[in-house]
Amino acid sequence: MGEIEAHESKLYSEFAPLYDKVFGKIFYSRLRQVIHDLNIPRGARVLEVGAGTGTSFPAYPRHCEVIGIDLAPDMLARAQEKIEENGWAHLRVLEMDALNLDFPDDSFDYVMAFHVVTVVPDPVRMIEEAKRVCRVGGRIVIVNHFTSDFPLLGFLTETLDPVTRRLGWRTNLRLRPFIEDADLEVEKIYKLSKLSLYTVLVGSNQKNGHGHA
Repeated sequence: MGEIEAHESKLYSEFAPLYDKVFGKIFYSRLRQVIHDLNIPRGARVLEVGAGTGTSFPAYPRHCEVIGIDLAPDMLARAQEKIEENGWAHLRVLEMDALNLDFPDDSFDYVMAFHVVTVVPDPVRMIEEAKRVCRVGGRIVIVNHFTSDFPLLGFLTETLDPVTRRLGWRTNLRLRPFIEDADLEVEKIYKLSKLSLYTVLVGSNQKNGHGHA
């Protein structure tokens, strides 16, 4: 594990209880809506990268199979507690690096990345791995904050980037260049509300295709 990855894993492990209590409820309402809108069919296989403490877990329908992965063992321990407390037989968690997934090609129908692309050291590599393990025609679903194209907001977030990187995430990732660099075939892009800072991106996995916005 590299220095950056080790730093981020340690950071999130130390803050797992606080993260769960403070951010869990805020994030969950957003993720519940996104997952609901996907209408995940019966028997679908779902991978969630950077699952953390399992904030999104209650939103998944019991008729699909979900694997959540993360590098922070303390976060996963909390997620496992939730699985056991709620008897979620359709959910399990594994300690794994999102940049080097230990799954065969075409293993999943959906790959979810919630609040993750600005945390991993190489978001494009993460999407490459997501596309590899997702079947052709499957969906890659991203929820994240991206740097605003509005000049003042964009300037402020890029100015803050050196500070936020020390805390384990970046603020200077722009949506359009990210889509192009990751070669994502975009199905839809939307926000859950006009004032939301977060963008929902649903991509159709076309392996050898080229992304279009």
